[in-house]
Amino acid sequence: MNNEIIQPPVLQTYNDEAIYAADLCKYFDKQPAVKNVSFQVKQGEFFGFLGPNGAGKSTTIRMLCGMLPPDTGGARVAGYEVATQILELKRVVGVLPDEPQLYERLTGYEHLIFSGQMYGLTKSEADQRARQLLELMQLTGDYKKMIVDYSLGMKKKIALACALIHRPRVLFLDEPFNGIDPISVRVLRDAMHQMTQHGTTIFISSHVMEVVEKLCTRIAVINHGSIVGIGTVEELREMSESAEGSSLEDIFLKMVDARTDSGAFDWLQEG
Repeated sequence: MNNEIIQPPVLQTYNDEAIYAADLCKYFDKQPAVKNVSFQVKQGEFFGFLGPNGAGKSTTIRMLCGMLPPDTGGARVAGYEVATQILELKRVVGVLPDEPQLYERLTGYEHLIFSGQMYGLTKSEADQRARQLLELMQLTGDYKKMIVDYSLGMKKKIALACALIHRPRVLFLDEPFNGIDPISVRVLRDAMHQMTQHGTTIFISSHVMEVVEKLCTRIAVINHGSIVGIGTVEELREMSESAEGSSLEDIFLKMVDARTDSGAFDWLQEG
């Protein structure tokens, strides 16, 4: 058995970087889930991360947040090496996973207070921010309800509020709008845009192409564990040789070589 310790790579330094990934790889049962993923995200950028189901999006996010160690490669987030400075990293990032894990026997307000104090806020600071976040999430009328009685959308909102309460420098969002009503989506979109204007970097993975197209300054597309394109919508349009005026959805489908015809299912259309 080889007992040699694999050292993380020495990462190049950029003055305005918020996220820097270098050749990230992850295998499950010897099958590659993420293969040599590299990219840089600048401070204050609203960065989109798109891919089909199983493409490696959530695995990449979990590696960048320190929740999952890469098999090879390395990353730096908010100036901290993910491999060696995990505690420092967790103090300055916010994470909304695709399936939030919440303490369901707490009320929404209690959960926010708990999260704020875990990040080092005083009781009064946590209380003030919790009340403001409950108002932003349109949960003021439900703050005394236990989370076990919340709907999926309400749980998503509380989890997002917990990720925001310490004012993170980098915010990772994995499918943040699942189950959330259109009015709340609009409010959250506006709030996130304001955050980036004040220097927060947002890294978002979503299947809602219209939201990504409106919000994100740059977008990376991952397919079968590898980055197949990165750039602005216009740059991705040129890269994929899509027609002028093509939507992000059309560009994305072309880049991942998705099958969209339903000819093989004619029996579904029989009257």
